Amino acid sequence: MRRAYKFLLRPTSKQAALLTACLDDHRALYNAALQERRDAWKMRSASVKFFDQSAQLKDIRADDQDGQGRWSANSQRFTLRRLDKAFAAFFRRIKAGQTPGYPRFKGRGWFDTVEWTEGNGSRWDSQPHAAATRVYLLGIGHVRVNQHRAVKGRVKTVSVKREGSRWYVVVSCDDVPAEPLAPTGAVAGIDLGVASFLTISDGTHVPNQRHLAASADRLAAAQQALARCKRRSKRRRKAVDRIAAIHCKTRRQRLDHAHKTALALVRDYDVIAHEALNVAGLTRRPKPRPAGDGTFEPNGAAAKCGLNRSILDAGWGVFLRVLAAKAESAGRTLIAVDPRHTSQTCSGCGHVAAGNRVTQAEFRCLACGHQAHADVNAAINILRAGLVLREAA
Repeated sequence: MRRAYKFLLRPTSKQAALLTACLDDHRALYNAALQERRDAWKMRSASVKFFDQSAQLKDIRADDQDGQGRWSANSQRFTLRRLDKAFAAFFRRIKAGQTPGYPRFKGRGWFDTVEWTEGNGSRWDSQPHAAATRVYLLGIGHVRVNQHRAVKGRVKTVSVKREGSRWYVVVSCDDVPAEPLAPTGAVAGIDLGVASFLTISDGTHVPNQRHLAASADRLAAAQQALARCKRRSKRRRKAVDRIAAIHCKTRRQRLDHAHKTALALVRDYDVIAHEALNVAGLTRRPKPRPAGDGTFEPNGAAAKCGLNRSILDAGWGVFLRVLAAKAESAGRTLIAVDPRHTSQTCSGCGHVAAGNRVTQAEFRCLACGHQAHADVNAAINILRAGLVLREAA
């Protein structure tokens, strides 16, 4: 298996300045490569490929030894490959008839990651006999790592990421051994929601933490303070950092809750069935409704905005990715089922009707009169659909 380990970096003030300079130079390289591709197509209708730009690195580094020349050529190739992937995704969306989204120039706050191949400009655990784990980065030095768990497998790449005022190192490893758990003989279906984060088919409810809603007052105050600051001032930069710190803390809380909830499920159940949710589609804003006279009819965008915020705050997508990784490592079976009509189907007789769901929490079948909690009823239907898929596989 391939796994990534994320640790907090503890750079000195000098190393933090060098890390910032490293990001800025890689961002400049990305933007310059993007400009070259734009100009080549605009003036000559020619396409510039990754290998064409990678071949220019030697001359770029020689001409700018105090800038681009002080960093690893390997990390710079990763940056050029990142741009190449952005163009590949752009052309793929064009062929699929989707909104293409041409690659953009990266501003100061939109380029926060630099990547190296292990042993080529970086070295994990560069001082194994030191008091603390350190990662070596060419041009920056041996940076202290707050390593809170063991790294297993074979280290392939090392990435440094900036989140607000913090620095993290992400170590990607191949051949990570699985850690199978003892079978329990239990199966479960889970229904993700907003009122409760998830409901298990045995009737257990996991509450929704609503991390973003809990920090809404502090976030609003910080954004109001930002609006009063003069642009390009130090005070404005500090206000931006305060807002970023609030968002980073909310993100860490959401991820922590996802890990703990997924681990509890994996430990208790051998088979877990869940809805195959398209979170991006669920949170897409509604299309405008032209009235024909130059105006637009109400389309429920305001109400949908609040629902979208609640769905994104719950972090369904993050949770499902974490659950899939933990299930694979523990040797559990994870089954994704079609979510259509799971909340409208009676788990007693199978009758399907929109009127079966009386309220958010109450389910009453119009055919047989079966009553249950609406989320528990949906979780039972999800489990049954998952078991049918497993039998058919």
